[in-house]
Amino acid sequence: MNFEGIYTPAITPLDTTGQIDKKAFADVLESLIAAGVHGIIIGGSTGEYYAQTAQERFDLGSLAKEVIGSRTALIIGTGAVRTEDSVEYAKAAKAIKADAILVGSPPYALPTEQENAEHALAIDRAADLPIMLYNYPGRMSVSMGREFFRTVCAASKNFVAIKESSGQTGQLHMLAREFPNLAVSCGWDDQALEFFAWGARSWVCAGSNFLPAEHIALYRACAVEKDFDKGRRIMSAMLPLMDFLEEGKFVQSIKHGCEIVGLRSGGVRAPLKGLNDDEKQRLQTIVTELKREVTSVVGGQD
Repeated sequence: MNFEGIYTPAITPLDTTGQIDKKAFADVLESLIAAGVHGIIIGGSTGEYYAQTAQERFDLGSLAKEVIGSRTALIIGTGAVRTEDSVEYAKAAKAIKADAILVGSPPYALPTEQENAEHALAIDRAADLPIMLYNYPGRMSVSMGREFFRTVCAASKNFVAIKESSGQTGQLHMLAREFPNLAVSCGWDDQALEFFAWGARSWVCAGSNFLPAEHIALYRACAVEKDFDKGRRIMSAMLPLMDFLEEGKFVQSIKHGCEIVGLRSGGVRAPLKGLNDDEKQRLQTIVTELKREVTSVVGGQD
């Protein structure tokens, strides 16, 4: 599998009782497919996997496959504290014929590079599917490094891509120069331009839940057209949104963004709480201006 384009870690809408709203979830998936995103990730942190039961995660993956079919790529997240649990999510992904899995470091455990590699390889053996690694030390407290990459890439050809979310440009440089067979995907939104300049062909971006066209526009400008002047103008328009998302209410902001464009999200699960009225108004203003500015850059381009 070649990871190219915009990959959306889909939100998980909730109903008024806090349970998963399956109809609203299907509507989110349909909206993403209609917008032309290149893949959808289920079971990512934007989808609040950490606040879901194992059965809810299994059910969401199955429902996503039922809705999506073969219309776009389906990637299933395997994140969990226990390796054994990640293995079960990988097996379930294989059972529903997902296109790939997302494999991160187990949180809280603080594994060594070799231990982390063995964790990833156990998941790989369970699924035998293409793997996008997920390096997010801000959440997991460990970073995937050279020893990890050398170990997993030598052991299995399934490790084909990485969502790099360390925020460290040195890590991006190392991956691009030393591991060219591992396709780098932008996982740190305000560095998207830099990722594309270093050869990234994809971007895993939560904001594409509600602004898919604008995220696709940046991908096209940089990765397809190689027009970085145009890309900088689009990126400049998007930076206020990225700054807002990093203020500490990331998932809440993504879900309210979905509400702004007419999708039902139903709020977030505890311990998180939704945006206040001031934050909602600020986000509305940012989204309106962002859409106006990006439209002025791309014009009537499809």
